[in-house]
Amino acid sequence: MGGTGLGEAGLQGAGAEPLWRPSPERVAGTQIAAFIARVNARHGTALADYRALHAWSIAHPAAFWEEIWDLGEVIGTRTGPSLVDGDRMPGALFFPEARLNYAENLLRPRDPSSLALVFRGEDKVERHVSFGELCDLVSRLQQALRAAGVGVGDRVAATLPNLPETIAVMLATSSLGAVFSSCSPDFGERGILDRFGQIEPKVYVACDGYWYNGKPVAIAEKLRAAVPHLPSVTRTVIVPYLGRAEEVAAGLPNGVTLDAFIAPYAPAPLTFERLPFNHPAFILFSSGTTGVPKCIVHGAGGTLLQHIKEHRLQCDLVPGDRLFYFTTCGWMMWNWLVTGLASELTLCLFDGSPFAPAPSVLWDYAQQERFALFGTSAKYIDSLRKEGVRPGETHDLSALRAMTSTGSPLAPADFAYVYEAIKPDLHLASISGGTDIVSCFVLGDPTAPVYKGEIQAAGLGMAIEVWSDEGTPVTGERGELVCTKPFPCMPVMFWNDPEGAKYRAAYFERFPNIWCHGDFAEWTAHGGLIIHGRSDATLNPQGVRIGTAEIYAQAEQIPEIVEAIAIGQEWDNDVRVVLFVRLKPGVELDAELDRRIRTQIRMGASPRHVPARIVAVADIPRTRSGKITELAVRDVVHGRPVKNTEALANPESLEFFRNRPELAE
Repeated sequence: MGGTGLGEAGLQGAGAEPLWRPSPERVAGTQIAAFIARVNARHGTALADYRALHAWSIAHPAAFWEEIWDLGEVIGTRTGPSLVDGDRMPGALFFPEARLNYAENLLRPRDPSSLALVFRGEDKVERHVSFGELCDLVSRLQQALRAAGVGVGDRVAATLPNLPETIAVMLATSSLGAVFSSCSPDFGERGILDRFGQIEPKVYVACDGYWYNGKPVAIAEKLRAAVPHLPSVTRTVIVPYLGRAEEVAAGLPNGVTLDAFIAPYAPAPLTFERLPFNHPAFILFSSGTTGVPKCIVHGAGGTLLQHIKEHRLQCDLVPGDRLFYFTTCGWMMWNWLVTGLASELTLCLFDGSPFAPAPSVLWDYAQQERFALFGTSAKYIDSLRKEGVRPGETHDLSALRAMTSTGSPLAPADFAYVYEAIKPDLHLASISGGTDIVSCFVLGDPTAPVYKGEIQAAGLGMAIEVWSDEGTPVTGERGELVCTKPFPCMPVMFWNDPEGAKYRAAYFERFPNIWCHGDFAEWTAHGGLIIHGRSDATLNPQGVRIGTAEIYAQAEQIPEIVEAIAIGQEWDNDVRVVLFVRLKPGVELDAELDRRIRTQIRMGASPRHVPARIVAVADIPRTRSGKITELAVRDVVHGRPVKNTEALANPESLEFFRNRPELAE
């Protein structure tokens, strides 16, 4: 997950008019307003707005998270203290004596005929799943998994598209107290084994293939290569999507189709294993671009509470709303989306290319299913802008109240595009956090204005600050994004890290007892936040730190540029900025285009941001969740090995950066 980048350096945007301001009536009707009134009534406070509520939430974390528990009407038992060792990070424990089950909270009683899930697979498949149908499938899977020996603490791994069956498998796994982990079916054999080989699943669930860009993609050969190297797996279950499940299952050790796996079991009342608050529910993986992916374990209670808070308060979603997020099962936004069931939302799922068969495909979906929230990536919004797509003029988006963007920085031009081309009365929230916390550090405030290029606010209960290299809080200048107090959705642990050394090194080595997230950030005069890029990708020409997002925000305003990636090249005992650009078909990087790019960056950012070299490339490497990867490019340019090319969706693109003559002078 990523934030938003701002081209105009620092506070130059301060004082600008907002792109959107909610009406007083809209503010009064938000769940934030109702929550503030409830906190005031129950705690004798006089909180007036979101900022005051945020200050109270980090000053009184035990009381705040109790209020979130009550807001979500969490099913479970809550006894004993709400926070123990609240000054230790890691080490703080939220609700240490509470017991709950994640799946039980998502499958809370509701009208069996109500719509739980909508699914579209490009223009090939369309399905609607009622709550009763979902519960029946979860029940049959629960019985089948139990019969396969799955119990508390066992792992179930899945390589699946964003299907209704994927959600059902996860819920059945969680209901038993087992741990669910997933990746998308575009991962290669090595990518699957690098992840699931570490966590030793008892049952492995995969698809028979998937649709992408209008074409079927078979994965049988990949599964035949990978499954024998997962010796812990006792059953491999194949979910039909392309109609080849029987054929694929027959070629695998202990293979069985989903239909055959659940055939012996009729739907029965569900049972739920209530376990401690921090019991592992999910294992997520770091991108793996710097080595074998880290296995990040997230607890049931922290995930549930954080997502309830974000859905209801930060996104202002109410029961019956349609929640859409464009995501694969290899990205933490899938977990975020699925928890929407706990707030009785209808989840709108999509799998495939967001441009197949045409750029209108997701907007057709939004219109027909009446999305309340449209969640996507910054790259998707930027692609729409560059293609000249104007959904607001072609589609009925009257039901759409909010749009969220993550994955990478949202450029100021794309903020403006959303309000011009999609909808003028819309809560656009750039959000940022990540796999590490399966949620957000900074995100939307539905009661506040939206300013171009800015994330609106720190999340409630998240003690976010920006620190200098010396470890002091700063405003109006760039520094490290940190969280100074514990929060419930911190990882429970890393898998295979018994002493916790890898976990501590990942977040707490830079500043003891402080979560250092690795983002290069800055507070604005509006109290919003700009994220200038990842700290490890920050450029340092002449010793001045420059965020890559600042360069992209300017370069990608040039119409001929499809996307760009910047690195620091070690040169002449210093570092020089190199900008690689992928251009539209038929465009050449001539002297005039080079000049225009430099002028745009100089005028929009600063002279220090202007690259020493601009180089055209045919493609840019990105992870399987769609993030460009500066570190891999930097290693190739310097002749260093890239540690894990399997983490990349297009590793062949690295060759475009190797031994470039333009970088030898």
